[in-house]
Amino acid sequence: MADVKPVAHWMAERKMTQDQIVAASGLEERVVEAIVHGRYTPSPQQREQLAAALGVDLAQITWDHATAVDHLYGHGAQFGRSP
Repeated sequence: MADVKPVAHWMAERKMTQDQIVAASGLEERVVEAIVHGRYTPSPQQREQLAAALGVDLAQITWDHATAVDHLYGHGAQFGRSP
């Protein structure tokens, strides 16, 4: 298989804007934005739509998170203060 890159790299290589990807994929703008910035992992159907919009094979796109996941201590706000 050829190059494997994140959505943002494929967009830059194809010189496509986020608005063009939204129009071509049929996904919501906020979903596309979150995927492009690595804050959201798309469903299998969303992945297919994005790959088709970019004109690449599904296996050529990485779906990793770019934003680190922070783990919280305790049970959350509903149980009071966390340590």
